[in-house]
Amino acid sequence: MSIKHYFSKDADKRAKFIFNTIAPLYGKLDKQIQKGYKYSANDLDKEINLSGKSVLDIGTGTGAWIASLNKKNLSKAVGVDFSEKMLKQAIKNHPEITFEISNGEDLSKFEDNSFDVVTASFVLHGVKKDKRAKLLDEMKRISKKYVVLNDFIGKTPLFVRLLEFMEQSDYKNFKKNFCNELKEKFKNVRKLPAKYGSGIYIAEK
Repeated sequence: MSIKHYFSKDADKRAKFIFNTIAPLYGKLDKQIQKGYKYSANDLDKEINLSGKSVLDIGTGTGAWIASLNKKNLSKAVGVDFSEKMLKQAIKNHPEITFEISNGEDLSKFEDNSFDVVTASFVLHGVKKDKRAKLLDEMKRISKKYVVLNDFIGKTPLFVRLLEFMEQSDYKNFKKNFCNELKEKFKNVRKLPAKYGSGIYIAEK
């Protein structure tokens, strides 16, 4: 994809260009990213005991989040992403995990209730409310019980705000409204703030 896609009105083309471009850098930073994810993975494990559970990670990128969860003795770990270059880095860094090309809004390759946990890390803040709703519907359909979002909670650091501006994300509305969006679809919702303006949203069917 050429740089013209960065200026596209099509959000998917713009996002795919950005993530394909930064994939090599993220691949090199994968271990550092995992260190940051460790705290949230530990918090999540305390809440729902991940050992023996099957987990599907939407928008997996280079696989750092699903790799962090896989350290909790998952029975099955699968990551999907629409960026071929991100997945290339994920396969290289985490050969023990299954990775597949897929768009989060159409996960028809996965059956209803086929994973104990369906998760996404720093994905849903990047899209508008209507697209978040479609993603959540698909995640809920595939999940047996839990949908887990590792994303923004609280104050966002300046350098991250700059990145989100470049991405043209919806992170401000996400932080303000996301809990209510979850409560419209799930019977039980809770959030666990972590470090650096991030945290875990846990939704139960």
